[in-house]
Amino acid sequence: MTVRTGNSARAALAAARAERAADLDRRLGGLLAEPPDGGDRALSLVTVGGHARRDLTPGGDLDLVLLHRGRADIAEIADRVWYPVWDSGIRLDHSVRTVAEAREVARADLKAALGLLAARHVTGDPALLDELRAAVLADWRAHARTRLPALAELCRDRWAAHGELAFLLEPDLKESRGGLRDVHVMRGVAASWVAPAPGGRVQEAHDLLLDVRHALHEVTGRATDRLVLQEHDAVAHALEFPDAHALKHATAEAARTIAHAADQIWRRVERFAAGRRTPSARRPVGDGAVEHDGEVVLARGADLDDPALVPRVAAAAAQHGLPLAPATVDRLAASAAVPRPPWPADARDALVSLLGAGPPAIPVWESLDQAGVIVRLIPEWEHVQNRPQRDPIHRFTVDRHLVETAAGAAAHTRDVARPDLLLVGALLHDIGKGRGGDHSVAGAPIARDIAARLGFDRTDARVLEAVVRHHLLLPHTATRRDIDDPATIETVTTAVTDVPGRERETLELLAALAVADGNATGPAAWNAWKARLVAELARRAAAALSGGTPPPPPALGERELALARRDGVAVRVAGTRVTIAAPDRPGLLWRAAGVLALHRLAVRTARTVSSPGAGTAVLDFTAVPEFGSPPDPAALEADLRRMLADRLDVAGRLERRARSRRVRPGLPVPPPRVMIVDGASSTAAVVEVRAHDRPGLLWRIGRAIGGRGLQIRAAQVDTLGAEAVDVFYVVDAHDHPPADPSVLESVRADILDALA
Repeated sequence: MTVRTGNSARAALAAARAERAADLDRRLGGLLAEPPDGGDRALSLVTVGGHARRDLTPGGDLDLVLLHRGRADIAEIADRVWYPVWDSGIRLDHSVRTVAEAREVARADLKAALGLLAARHVTGDPALLDELRAAVLADWRAHARTRLPALAELCRDRWAAHGELAFLLEPDLKESRGGLRDVHVMRGVAASWVAPAPGGRVQEAHDLLLDVRHALHEVTGRATDRLVLQEHDAVAHALEFPDAHALKHATAEAARTIAHAADQIWRRVERFAAGRRTPSARRPVGDGAVEHDGEVVLARGADLDDPALVPRVAAAAAQHGLPLAPATVDRLAASAAVPRPPWPADARDALVSLLGAGPPAIPVWESLDQAGVIVRLIPEWEHVQNRPQRDPIHRFTVDRHLVETAAGAAAHTRDVARPDLLLVGALLHDIGKGRGGDHSVAGAPIARDIAARLGFDRTDARVLEAVVRHHLLLPHTATRRDIDDPATIETVTTAVTDVPGRERETLELLAALAVADGNATGPAAWNAWKARLVAELARRAAAALSGGTPPPPPALGERELALARRDGVAVRVAGTRVTIAAPDRPGLLWRAAGVLALHRLAVRTARTVSSPGAGTAVLDFTAVPEFGSPPDPAALEADLRRMLADRLDVAGRLERRARSRRVRPGLPVPPPRVMIVDGASSTAAVVEVRAHDRPGLLWRIGRAIGGRGLQIRAAQVDTLGAEAVDVFYVVDAHDHPPADPSVLESVRADILDALA
């Protein structure tokens, strides 16, 4: 494990669990009044679960089974056992069974079978448990070909319900994929003799997660297994981590170790269940690599001194959609050479081929990463390895996000002239995270140096440097600036001139990377609307680089034009898209947003689509119900008409709702930021607002701007997760940027007051 807790803290927790197990054994041992006399009078008190493993945490349940041979007085005896346990305040799960009954339960219930496979005798006659365990184990092995696939299905259902521990902001330490439950299941699979028992690294990972769970129970005083964000600091302190970031790093590393081992075991189970009795023939899949039993292994003549062998074998596996055999990974890690800088062309091409395989590259990369091979290939990888991203937008740790982005970029290699630069740029775009400051700026020279070591020429390395430095240029500009403004296009075209003569190439790489990066980040960061906007911005910038005129904004469709031609107010609701046509007036955008908020619609995006003449404006919103079903368009239209006639007190109703809204305790919300962006437009002042989203946010911001006699000519309103990033193009009554800087400072202060 790379990041460790304080030894004293973990030793104390382990000692506490051992002491508690011993104490429970002593207390339970005195509850059976009769001696273990054997025969029909025999009794045995058996423990399963955490106490059986002697790793019962403070909030864990005690799970006991009272075994007997059919005694008539067993109910009375059971009461003498259970009631003292209940009286002590310990949570108890209990059952009374004969050996035959317990065996039948295990035959029907996979969870019960796993528990009894690891059961431990506490007091009474141990022969009953010996007899039961032998019977359950015999059944388990005899029916492994059907029971293990059923167990795999149970695990998949659990993973779908609880997610992947390594990549969750608030994971379930027990039930998530890569959690404690997976280790218990792997031990059960090992009992079938189909796969070996989990090794030392898995046990170490299990013990760390167990310590985290133990500390969580202690600091919360509750039997909870979900490591919620507000408890990260307290748990980190209890375990003597430097900080909560280090805690998340360690839990991610442990969970990925467990998940990777589980993947290997379930592949063995799959082959076992398929009933193959003889190994399949070896089939070459690449130079030095062959397929054997559904995995890629080294060919007999593979040259371990060949510096291109590791990336070439990995690429062969990924391109054929096959996993690397664990023994092959171990051999590559222990004995294979890695390329020396600058890499030979065949090694670099193999790396690009690996990344270009798309999603099948991910498990291959993970296998090499778990074995320490990736850090040998790219030493800078260690800095992002298992690095958490403590926000709800990112789905993955930094390193996994990079691999996911590269895998996603593989779908766009035909959209660019240099697919190799796209794939490597995707792999390295966030390599600067965790180094302080802007990660794009920090990562750019690192990417350039890595590119040089990989054997790219100096100009290609500079292009990769530019791609990493500007990888957020298109999505940030498209969603925060008015792409109809020539200054916006100029911002993009100026940024991509880092490498003279490679401007168009850099732009297309950035456009493809934006899509792959957004999809790998998560649904809160990327959607079809943003994809269209980024593509349009890239198209206009490409036209400008070619010396042409940026194309005009897309014309309204016939349906929007028909809506705009209607008299007065018209509303169309199609899924989450709300289109409004209304007589143009100052503040229409934010006033309309206020009406949507009254109807409990949370605005995710907002755009002024067009002002097609005749004094009519068309507004385009993406809005989702806070709960329930979308509102009736007729009711929306009626309230919009009332608002335009000044017969609807939007402000009063929103304020009443805000006061009645119950504030739930949770994470502290960072204060809002309001920035006046100099030079972003030649025709308007640009005001950017970043704030925690809440009902009526756009209304509050717009009212603050309108209160100073200013108008919003255009807006880019977006919500990413729980955070709003809104940009407003503001003009005065004469449709000019405000001439007095103090007016904008007053607007800035008013917005902050409105959001306080």
